[in-house]
Amino acid sequence: MDTADRAILKSLAANARTPIKQLAQDAYLSSPAVSSRVERLEKKGIIKGYQAMLDHEALGFHILAFVNIAIVPEKKASLIEYARGCPNVLECHHVTGSHSLIFKVCFCSTVDLEAFVGRLQTYGKTETQVVFSTPIEPRQIVE
Repeated sequence: MDTADRAILKSLAANARTPIKQLAQDAYLSSPAVSSRVERLEKKGIIKGYQAMLDHEALGFHILAFVNIAIVPEKKASLIEYARGCPNVLECHHVTGSHSLIFKVCFCSTVDLEAFVGRLQTYGKTETQVVFSTPIEPRQIVE
């Protein structure tokens, strides 16, 4: 990867809908050269996809939380299968420390969050943190 690739990635990370013409200007390349580079970055898996960033709160999902769970290894696969089927699970990470997995979840109400946590407790001990605010929104690292 060179500086032109990084310029392309930086522009796409800021706005995945950036037109090729604008990417070309940002990278000081021709549009065909940028198209070729974007295709190469996609094939290499550096660009994994394009998605819209949704405002969950505006959609009625006012409760954002992180749920930590400590489970025995034998239950991990079935828990992950359950979580994959739950649209409220935004992310899941296998982590070190006293917990095994951390889920980032979004719900319409604390009642819904409580039901989800109750279901998780059939797999192991949980600890939940409700998000008050997000001073740094999710972002991509390019540099």
